[in-house]
Amino acid sequence: MTSRRPRMVAALVSGVALALTLTACAQGSATRSDAAADSTSAGPTTVRYMNFSANDGHEADLTAIVAAFEAANPGITVQVETIPYADYFTKLQTAVAGGTASDAFELNYENFVTYAANGTLAELKGVDSGTYKESLLTAFTNDKLQYGLPESFSNVVLFYNKALFDAAGIAAPTSSWTWADEKKAAEALTNKATGVWGDYQPVSFHEFYKALAQSGGEFFNADKTKATFASPQGIEAATWLVAKSGSSMPTEADGAGTADFDTNLFKQGKLAMWHSGIWMFSGLSAVPDLSWDIAVEPGNTQKASAMFTNGVVVSAASKHKEAAQKWIEYLTASDTTVTTRLKTAWELPPVDESKLGAYLDITPPTNRQAVFDSLDAVVLPPVIESQQEMQDVVTEELGNAAAGRKSVDQALTDAQTRVNALLG
Repeated sequence: MTSRRPRMVAALVSGVALALTLTACAQGSATRSDAAADSTSAGPTTVRYMNFSANDGHEADLTAIVAAFEAANPGITVQVETIPYADYFTKLQTAVAGGTASDAFELNYENFVTYAANGTLAELKGVDSGTYKESLLTAFTNDKLQYGLPESFSNVVLFYNKALFDAAGIAAPTSSWTWADEKKAAEALTNKATGVWGDYQPVSFHEFYKALAQSGGEFFNADKTKATFASPQGIEAATWLVAKSGSSMPTEADGAGTADFDTNLFKQGKLAMWHSGIWMFSGLSAVPDLSWDIAVEPGNTQKASAMFTNGVVVSAASKHKEAAQKWIEYLTASDTTVTTRLKTAWELPPVDESKLGAYLDITPPTNRQAVFDSLDAVVLPPVIESQQEMQDVVTEELGNAAAGRKSVDQALTDAQTRVNALLG
C-alpha cells in the first residue's frame, strides 16, 4: 500500500518547529507542571490534553469540539497542546519520565501497546461499550482492562476498476471472495501488451502480517517472546504476495514500490484491483470518468482486514482522572465529534455505523458499507520496542524473495531470525 497514510498519521509528519512554538504560545502547554491548573479549590477543573492528529489542518475542528464539551460541562476546562507528529512521541516520553505528562493524551495503536504495558495509563471504568465499534474498543485494552478509547480509524479494502471488470465480462469482487477468486480474476484481467495489470498488493510488512492472519498464522508466540511467522501459514502468505509480482502485478523493474506508483496506475485505469486504504477515497473521487468501487478484502482460510487506529488515554499520574475520562469520552463519541469529523474528513469516528449515515450516503464508492464490514474481522499490527527495525527487516526480506534473490522459505527464515534478534 504505497500512498498509505503510514500508520494512520502520514499527513501529520509535515509539521514544523514554528507550528509547535505558536501552538504552545496560543494554547498553553499541556505537559507543563502547573499547580494552578491542578487546583480544584477555586474555579473549574482544568484537564490538560496533548495530541498530534489536529496538527496541520484540524486545529479549528478540535477547538470546536472543546468548546462544545466545555459548554456541556461548565465545571471543566480543557487546555490543549497540539504537537507535530514528528516531535510528538519524543516530547511525550520526556513528559512522562519527568512526571509532567498531560492528564489525557493521544496515542496511535503501536505506542498504546507500549504505554499500556508500562503502567503509564489509568484504567478507564464505566465506559459505555455500546457506543463504540467493538473491534476498535477492544484494541485499546490490556489484559482485558480498558486503558484507552478509540479516537479514529482507517482501514484497508479492495479497490477495483468497474470498467475493466465489465469489459472483460468478469463478475465484480464480493465479500465472499477468497484469494483463489482474486488470483483468477487478476490473471484474466492482466494485459501486459496494453499495460493493464490485474492486481497490486505491496510486498511489505503491513501486507504480510495481514496475509498471515488471513491464513490462520501467528506473527509471535503466545507470550510474544519469539517470532513464529516462518511457519507453513507464513510461507503460504508470503508466497501469495510474492507470486503476483511479474505475473498479475508489476515488478520493481516496472516501478512497483516507488512513490504513488500504484495510485497513479489505478487513476489511469491501468489497474484492475488494488489493496489500499480508505484515505484514498477523496483523491480517487476527483478523477474524471474513473469508474471504481470497493469490497472487503478476500481472505484465505479466514477473513482479516488491516486496521489503523488512534486512541486517547488518561495518565495514571493525573489528579483529574474522572474529568479527563469525561473529556476523552466526549472527544471520541459525542454527536459533535461525529458531525465534525464527517464534515471535515478528519478520519472516521469509532462509533457504530448506525450513526454514520451521512458517510455511507457519499459516493463514490457505492459500497462504503464495506468499510464497516471490514471491521468485523480485523488484525492489528504486531508491536515490539524496535518497531521500525522490525518492519524494515520483514519488508526487506520479502523484497528479496519477490526479486528472486532468495527463496520464500529462506527469506522468511532470515526475517524471523533477524526479528528474534531484535527481541533479545
